[in-house]
Amino acid sequence: MHTVRSIDPNRPSPAVAQATPARRGWPFVAHFAAAEARFAARFARSRKRAFAYEFIRFGCKQAWACLFGGAMVGLIVATHLWYPAGAPLARYDALFLAALALQALLLATRMETPAEAKVILVYHVTGTAMEVFKTGVGSWTYPEAAIFRIGGVPLFSGFMYAAIGSYIARCWRLFDFRFTRHPKPWTIAPLASAIYANFYTHHRWVDLRIALFAATVLLFARTEVHYRVWRVHRRMPLLLGFLLVASFIWIAENLGTLTRTWTYPHQAQGWMLVRLGKLGSWFLLLIVSYALVAMVNRPRPYAGPRRRRARPLQVRWVNSNAM
Repeated sequence: MHTVRSIDPNRPSPAVAQATPARRGWPFVAHFAAAEARFAARFARSRKRAFAYEFIRFGCKQAWACLFGGAMVGLIVATHLWYPAGAPLARYDALFLAALALQALLLATRMETPAEAKVILVYHVTGTAMEVFKTGVGSWTYPEAAIFRIGGVPLFSGFMYAAIGSYIARCWRLFDFRFTRHPKPWTIAPLASAIYANFYTHHRWVDLRIALFAATVLLFARTEVHYRVWRVHRRMPLLLGFLLVASFIWIAENLGTLTRTWTYPHQAQGWMLVRLGKLGSWFLLLIVSYALVAMVNRPRPYAGPRRRRARPLQVRWVNSNAM
């Protein structure tokens, strides 16, 4: 006698390494994909373990996205604490050469894509140009000497702006961004241009910051970003994402001023927290960064959760005499 046992066609299959945008773009990540998939399968057996795994995975992805920016902040803190006072090479110049070496290493090991490097270069140039203007009008200063500098701006500072573009570009791939109700690209570019121009013009003309905040909210009010940590896409308002990133940049900027790498006028007599008004400035500057990255990555619409294909019914004949 033989019995028939059917397998549920909707039962999830074992975790496998999928060709996600991150794995396609970063061979370094793809190298660990299969091992990571086997590891993840162990956590898929209960909701609590799956939640814990997804939380850890989120943190690892964020750390990978922050690779360039985190390395720069680490270099700033390390050189403040341990760089020799009498070294023939100035600390700012050492930071600049270290940033160049880090950039070359990431490209050589393919831990950074050429597209990301282009974004970093563009943002480095735009950031350095703004730094030259801002230091010229006394918005902040770099108190130490340097050879590699333009005016009062050491060239390593441009990499701090570039790190923001690098973070957004890497998050886009790592979390497989999709969007609902995303503004048309032609509407974002004029806003980003106006924001960047206002950083210059508000010193000699009316400050349009409030109007730019309002325009940003109107443009992105209904936009949601869908991001995938593990198996499914989750969502959040894109404006909230901008605010969270701006908050972390503000925290990093406090580390920069605490190490006296650059200082604001209100910190001349001693260190104080960077004023909260700078949080708004970083929020607006993020729109400029986002516009540059969006031109490269082209926002893709979210099509809803993927439906699992029904697998054909699998039949196994069992010899009852052997039972």
